[in-house]
Amino acid sequence: MEQQTVGPLSGIRVVEMAGIGPCPLAGQILGDLGADVIIIDRPGGDPNWAMDNDVTRRNKRSVALNLKSEQGKAAAQKLIASADVLIEGFRPGVMERLGLGPEDCAAHNKKLVYGRMTGWGQTGPLASSAGHDINYIALTGALHAMGDRDRPPTPPLNLIGDYGGGAMFLITGVLAALLEAKSSGQGQVIDTAMTEGTSILAGIFSTYRANQFWNDERSSNFVDGGAHHYGAYAAKDGKFVTIGSLEPQFYAELLEKLDLPPELAETRLDQSTWPEMRLRLEEVFLSKTRDEWVDILEGTDVCFAPALTFAEAPDHPQNVARNAYVDVDGIAQPSPAPRFSRTPGVVRHGARPVGHDTATVLSEIGLTEAEIGQIRS
Repeated sequence: MEQQTVGPLSGIRVVEMAGIGPCPLAGQILGDLGADVIIIDRPGGDPNWAMDNDVTRRNKRSVALNLKSEQGKAAAQKLIASADVLIEGFRPGVMERLGLGPEDCAAHNKKLVYGRMTGWGQTGPLASSAGHDINYIALTGALHAMGDRDRPPTPPLNLIGDYGGGAMFLITGVLAALLEAKSSGQGQVIDTAMTEGTSILAGIFSTYRANQFWNDERSSNFVDGGAHHYGAYAAKDGKFVTIGSLEPQFYAELLEKLDLPPELAETRLDQSTWPEMRLRLEEVFLSKTRDEWVDILEGTDVCFAPALTFAEAPDHPQNVARNAYVDVDGIAQPSPAPRFSRTPGVVRHGARPVGHDTATVLSEIGLTEAEIGQIRS
């Protein structure tokens, strides 16, 4: 069978309400997997988020509509009526005030999957409050667990709340609802809250706590930087390496490669020895450059990797061999993931200017040239 060059979501239309954070990433991934993603942008774009060549806008078409005008609102309703999915990341009530809430849209498209993305969720005492990633993960316990014990918690970029607990769960909900709609013939609303997605991601720590395997003091556990054999170390040149030698066989190999006494393996689980062992490992790793440690440890069962910068990552041999990064419009960016054997995802084009596809898309849904001209004016 001839391999298709479109992704597994080919034929699915997604309307994305322009915004920032998890919704754009969710739309990007759906677009990478073949969906026809159409952003409804504000005319002129968002003045607070003017980013050239925004990676999250790749594989998307842009329609600029003034949703405060009757013509713009009518065009948006018609576009949404042609879609399988709508995703939006506004505060609760905003879409309803625009006349584009779930009930408004369902009246024209009963199979529409309506994905809503917020920090706190659509209900509850904080539902209408402003917030950002750091606030959402703070409410789940995740932020408290990150960082050094003698310093305030360290924000882990915005990867956990926005993208892990947000975008990934929005995508999961969208895909599940699309499958269900095939049998029921009905769409539904997906209420995605970053707080709840983050809590799911951190569910294993409920298991650890129930088994007295977790201490709420930061940097005192196996995977939070407390264990000397799971962490990052500075090398001689100021760059960093990472080890994750948790299991006994991996720890034994670590001791061997670092030329440390094998009998140290006997106290691997003795937390009272961890501070002293960390100092010992710090001294060892400072004796060589990062690249020298790569030559010694990479590819072994030590569980090792150099701590690369974003600029360095695309050139690592593993990433090169996997074509893990692709150049689009002069920007090295991650290739579509995950990999599909028959219907691979592709980057069809990079970010397009706001309103670039307004005439084309509105023509596709049946508007005349005169109507399109009126909307654009």
